[in-house]
Amino acid sequence: MKNSSTNPAQTRFLARPRSMLERFVHSETSGSILLFGATVIALVWANSPWSGSYFALWKLPLNVGRRPLFSMDLHHWIDDGLMVLFFLVVGLEIKREIVKGELSSFKQAALPIMAALGGMILPAVIYFALNRSSAGAHGWGIPMATDIGFALGVLALLGKRIPSNLRVFMLALAIVDDVGAILVIAFFYTPHISISALAAAGVLLAVLVVVVMRQAPISVYVVVGFLFWAAVLSSGVHATIAGVILGLLAPIDPKLRPEELADVAEPLLRNFRSQISSKDKLSAEATLTELDQLLRGTDSIAERLERTVHPWVSFLVLPLFALASAGVALSTEQLKLASSSPIALGIFMGLLIGKSVGIIAFSYLAVQTKIAVMAEGLTWTGIAGVGILAGLGFTVALFISGLSFEDEAMVATAKVAVLAASLAAGLIGYIYLRLTLKDKSLPS
Repeated sequence: MKNSSTNPAQTRFLARPRSMLERFVHSETSGSILLFGATVIALVWANSPWSGSYFALWKLPLNVGRRPLFSMDLHHWIDDGLMVLFFLVVGLEIKREIVKGELSSFKQAALPIMAALGGMILPAVIYFALNRSSAGAHGWGIPMATDIGFALGVLALLGKRIPSNLRVFMLALAIVDDVGAILVIAFFYTPHISISALAAAGVLLAVLVVVVMRQAPISVYVVVGFLFWAAVLSSGVHATIAGVILGLLAPIDPKLRPEELADVAEPLLRNFRSQISSKDKLSAEATLTELDQLLRGTDSIAERLERTVHPWVSFLVLPLFALASAGVALSTEQLKLASSSPIALGIFMGLLIGKSVGIIAFSYLAVQTKIAVMAEGLTWTGIAGVGILAGLGFTVALFISGLSFEDEAMVATAKVAVLAASLAAGLIGYIYLRLTLKDKSLPS
C-alpha cells in the first residue's frame, strides 16, 4: 500500500522549486547581464550619429487620460511608474529578510546593518566634504547606493570561490543599504508636498492595512495599491516610496500552510479519482478548481507578488531604466568637465573608497565591541571584497542623480562618475576576490 505522504499528486502541490532567496539571487544575477547590455547600448546610442533621437525619445510626452497627474514624458513614466515595481520588490525583499531571513534576529542582522551604515555614511561624508560650498552639495546621497544585481552578478562569476555566508552577507548588506536609500529619497529628495493628496494617500494606506488584515484577494490589494501610488505621485513624495510601502505591507503568511494542504486535499483527490473513473467531467473540473484554490492558498500575497513581478523587474524594468538613464554624451568637453568636477570626484571617491573603507571599518568596530559576531565562513578578506563590490552604485545611484540636480550638465557629470566608479569597483572587486579566495572546486 502506498504511503499517502509520498503521493505524486500531493508532492506536486507541496513542492517548491526554489527557495525565495534562491529565486531572488538567480533572477538578480541573470538580469544583471541584460542591465549591463542596456547600459552599453545607451552609451553607444548617446554617442552615435543618432544621439539626437536617443535624447528626444525619453522626452516624448505620453498622456494617459485628461488629468495632469498622468501627463509625463517617457523618462518620467519609467522613473515614477515602472521603477515603482523595482521598489515594490525591494520592499518585499526587506520584509522577507526581516520576518524570516538574515535580518530576523539581532545576532544575524547586527553585522550587515553596521557594515551597511558604514557604507552609507562615509561615502556621503566624503562627497559633502568635497562639495559642501558648491552647487553640487545636494548630491550627497548619490554615492550611498549599492546595486545588488550587479554585485551579485560579479559574485556569481567567481563561482565556488565565494562561501555561501559571504553571499548572504552581501545580500543582507545591500538590503539594509536599500532601506537607507529609500529613507534618503523620502526625506531629502522630495521637493514639495500637497497636503490634500498626502491625506488621500493616508486614507488609502489605512484601507490597505484593512485589506491585509482581512486577507482580501490579491486583486483587491493590487487595485487599492494602484490608487495609493497615484495619490503618492500627486502628493509630491516620490512615487517609488509607494512601491516600498506596498512591499512592506504585503502579507507574508499564507492562508493555508503547506503542511496542512495534504489533509485538506486528500478527500478532494479521492473525489477527483472517482470522478475521472466515472467520466464525470463537470464534477472533475469543479474539483480541480477547488484544488487550484487550495494550492493558491499556500502562497502568501508577498510570495505571489515577488514571483510574478521580480522577473519583469530584472528582465524589463531595470534594463529599460538603464537604457533611459545611462546614456551620456561622452564628448571631450564632457569628460574634461567631469575630470575637474568636485561632483564627479565626490561620487567616484565615495563609491570606490568610501564604500569599502566604511564597510570594513564599521564591521571591524561592530565585532571588536561585540555588537556583532562573525558568521562561520566569513573572513575579513571576504568582507573587504564585498566592500569593494558595494561601490557598484549604478541603478539607485543613477536614480538619485536625476533627483539631485535640475541642471542637465550636472546630472550628466554625476552619471559619468557613477558609471566610472561602478566599472572600477566591479573590476577591482572581481580581481581582488579571484586572487584572494580559493576555488573550492579545485583539489587542495
